[in-house]
Amino acid sequence: MSADPATSSLRPNGSGAAALLAAGIGSLMVAIFAVAGDKSASIKTFFTFSKATGPLSGVTTSAILVWLIVWAILHASWGKRTVAIGPVSTVALIILALAVLLTFPPLADLL
Repeated sequence: MSADPATSSLRPNGSGAAALLAAGIGSLMVAIFAVAGDKSASIKTFFTFSKATGPLSGVTTSAILVWLIVWAILHASWGKRTVAIGPVSTVALIILALAVLLTFPPLADLL
């Protein structure tokens, strides 16, 4: 017996959509925090959690915290729902592309 395509598309996909969007936002936060730390001495000092690695320790730790918080909030909101995965995927990919561009040195130096 095969699954009916009409009913199988009604499965909740909110958990996956939440994870996808949160990953994009977390990636963007790494880029934003890294650029901010490079441009401002006080932000660089704030992000220096470990002297051995410098501000990168705080940049990544803070971005991971943002990612986890966003994921938890989105999962709580969307977890048992069926959401339009296409627009969520598109937004997540755009955010990820922006994050990659912001970490590309020639572009980051322009800011």
